[in-house]
Parts: sequence; structure tokens; C-alpha cells
Amino acid sequence: MLIAAYIGVYLCRKNLAVAVPLIQQDWGLSKEQVGWIASVSTVVYAAGKIGFGPITDRLGGRTTLIGSILLVAGFGLVGAFAPSLAALTVIYSANRLAGSASWGAMVKLVSEWFPSSRLAFACGLLSLSFVFGGALAVAFAGVVARLSGESWRAVLGVPSLVLAGLVVVLWLGIGGQRGVPPAAGTAVAGPAIGAVHVRALFRERTFLVILALSFALNLLRETFNFWTVDFIHTEGGSRVSSSLAAFLSTPFDICGALGIVLVGWVFGRLAPSARQVLLASMLGILALLLGAFPLFFQSSLPVLTVGVGLVGFLAYGPYSLLAGVLAVEVRGRNSAATVAGLVDGVGYFAGVLSGVVFGKLLTLGGYRLGFQAMAAVTAIAAGLCCLLYRRPAGAEAVAAAFKPNPDFETT
Repeated sequence: MLIAAYIGVYLCRKNLAVAVPLIQQDWGLSKEQVGWIASVSTVVYAAGKIGFGPITDRLGGRTTLIGSILLVAGFGLVGAFAPSLAALTVIYSANRLAGSASWGAMVKLVSEWFPSSRLAFACGLLSLSFVFGGALAVAFAGVVARLSGESWRAVLGVPSLVLAGLVVVLWLGIGGQRGVPPAAGTAVAGPAIGAVHVRALFRERTFLVILALSFALNLLRETFNFWTVDFIHTEGGSRVSSSLAAFLSTPFDICGALGIVLVGWVFGRLAPSARQVLLASMLGILALLLGAFPLFFQSSLPVLTVGVGLVGFLAYGPYSLLAGVLAVEVRGRNSAATVAGLVDGVGYFAGVLSGVVFGKLLTLGGYRLGFQAMAAVTAIAAGLCCLLYRRPAGAEAVAAAFKPNPDFETT
């Protein structure tokens, strides 16, 4: 039900991608003008991720999630009646502000439902909602556009009606804490996190490492999402049409979903030292792959397609852990939404750079320079993974590496 809920949020978010060309035609706008909707709303969304965290930890995951989805549905419907670009920008930004509270609320609920051994896998499954949510949202909006005679107002409004129906289902079907014992090694007693505790977070090495990883991996994810089709079309020349380039880019999300599930399943079964090795190895291989990526066109399109899938697999797996299980481990489930919001918010601010900064690199040195820059950022992230957990000393380190997870004694 949580996965369905977040897919519903995407129905009222990614539908804008289908509405944009229709809005341009209806209002006679340039791409630069209509692009302001995306730019302003992304900044608002990132700020909301950070701001709603402490609120969610105090109100509870269920209350925040239902309130968030109700507001998203409302603003989505109001957006369908926007009289101007400025009004639509404000309304859509309010839509994304309301939606920014949903993820933290879901992470808080999941941290209350599952023990530590299953938390990484549960968060991984939850992450599938944003991988597939975008694709389903665009597909559904396309159907609405066709049935409504290419009406952008219908494209923006109809998904809100679907989401409004989901609110009733969530209200009846989703409870709060299920009485699961505190996750071993992650639960922290006491009230929800406050302003003083937030400041204290920035003195903790683990939290700072997670923030840095979120910045780097979200920059990589957003860059690849935005530029891959253009890269394939540009490098492929006349032999690669836009439709073929779009098709060849799809393994990024498909294999990314596989990476999310597999890494989430494995992560909860590993000791901290092994977790670091897993993440550092995946990102190290990814850095090498990105550095060689422009050379893939010298082989064949099937090889390129495999490369795109490998990038998705290696990037999405570690990325899905950051605002999920790792955020819960920093301060426990009482502060899960606050930490997840900070981690996600920093990541989305980094995502803003994926358009302007990466575009500047492409102007200076083409895609070869662009991928080299991404490889360097990923290599730094791989090194940071080695600082994620504090390393025990001597015999304690050996014992910790081979100690089984107590949550699996009965499985």
C-alpha cells in the first residue's frame, strides 16, 4: 500500500512532463519559459524534504503521509485550472512541497514495522515506487492526453482524482507502529529529534558521509536520467533515432530496480565492515565503467545497452540505501523522517546541478569530459564508503565480521 501511495504521488508529479509540450502550444511559450516550472519546483521540493522531517517525526508517519497525499491531490487538481504560467508554477511548486513529506513518512512507518534484518530489503522494495512510479505516471498521462484530445488540463487534473481515491484506501488500511521491537543497533530512546539534535547531527561522521554520498549519487542519477537519451542520440548520429535512443536508455531504470532489490536483500545480512566493502566495490566498478562509457559506441549498440543497464544496477542499489535504512541507523526510528529528509534534500539540491553544470561540461569538452567528471565524483563516493562505519580494533573486528545477524536466528 505504501508503494501504491508513492506511485500515486508520482502520478501528480511526472504528468507535467506530458503536459509541458501541450502547455507550450496552448500558451505559446518557449522551452526556457516553461522550464521555470521544473527549476522552481525542484528547489521547493528539496527544501520541503528538509523541513518536513522534524514535523513528521512529531506527528507520526501515518498522519503525515495521508495529509501529504491529500494535499498533493488537491494542488494537482487546482493546477488543471491555472490561468497563467506564473500561477501554474506556484501551484505545481505547492504540489511538490506537499509531496516532499511523503517519503520521510513512509520511511518512518517502515522503520516501525520491520526489524533491522529486514529493514534494508523493505526500504529497497519501497524504493521501487520511485523507479517505476515515473514510468507509470508518464504512461497514464499519455493515455489521458489521447482520450482528452490533447488537453493539458485533463493531464494535470485526472491523476489527482485517482490519488484522492487512494487517500481513502490508505486511511482504512495503513496503521501506525505495529509493535515490532526496536531495530537492533538503530533504535534510540527518547522524543523525536529537535533543533539542537539536528545541529548535533552535523558533528557525526556517519551522517556527514551519508550526506556526501547522497549528493554524489543523486547528482549521478539525475544526470543520467536527464542526459542519457541525448548522449545516445548525439554519439550515435544518424543511425540512432530519438525513439531508438529512448528505448536504449530504458535498461537504466529496469536494471536499477534489480540493483535496489538485490542490494537491499544482501545489505541487511552483512556486518558493517562487509557493507562498506560491498558499497565501495560497487561504486569503484561504476567509476571505471563511467570513465570508459563513451568508448562503448565503438563496439555495438547491444554492448552500449548492457553498459547502460550496468550503470543503473550499480548506481541505484547504493542510492536506495541512503534515505532509507542508513538514515534510520543514524539516530533510530524516532528520528527517521528527519534524517531521511536531510539526506534526500541535500541529494535533490545536487540534482539541480545536473542540468546547468553538466551542460556546461558538455559545451567545454563533449560527453567524454562529462563522463570523466561523473567517474571522478563516483570514485570519491567509493572512497567515502570506507568511512561509513566506525571500525572496531583488533580481535573485535574479526569477531564482528563473522558475527551472524541475531534477527536471522529463527529464519
